[in-house]
Amino acid sequence: MEKNPILSIIYSLYPARRILYFALFITVLVAVLCSAEVSTPILSNLSLFGTQPAVAQQRVVIGDVWQKVYQQLPDLPKENTYKAKDGGKVATDNTLVGRIIQYHVYAKGRAPNFRLDWKLTLADYLDANEVMYDYSYPGKDNLTTNPFDGDKAAVKKLTRSQRAALVQALTNAFTGK
Repeated sequence: MEKNPILSIIYSLYPARRILYFALFITVLVAVLCSAEVSTPILSNLSLFGTQPAVAQQRVVIGDVWQKVYQQLPDLPKENTYKAKDGGKVATDNTLVGRIIQYHVYAKGRAPNFRLDWKLTLADYLDANEVMYDYSYPGKDNLTTNPFDGDKAAVKKLTRSQRAALVQALTNAFTGK
């Protein structure tokens, strides 16, 4: 039977060194596990004391949030004149804010309840943060024309105060305020 060279090295060490190396291994393992990033859905289901705060019990349907935003900001452009691929009718429910939400949550995987994350998303639209790609943009698969360029242009036309109001409205819609 062939001996494992690693095991023979470990067994040849003094018992105190074995303990030291084992402690070092455990320390590194704990450090790696503690520094690992835990996603928001996992954190939202984690309960240390058996109960969740009342805000966490509110479920937000992502498909309906765009309506709340437009109620708060009725002057915001809807950009909903694109035709649906199936049927050829104008998809009035496929709006700029709806596509921004889909991009934010599904394409980028950002948390919908933090203002900073929404600011990063708007920075993407302004070409000031991460690169956006038209081939993965929401609406490209179900609209006859990809709304990518039109949406970026619409966001670029917004003033700073309109963008700030949009960020606040999106945050409010997802946090229940």
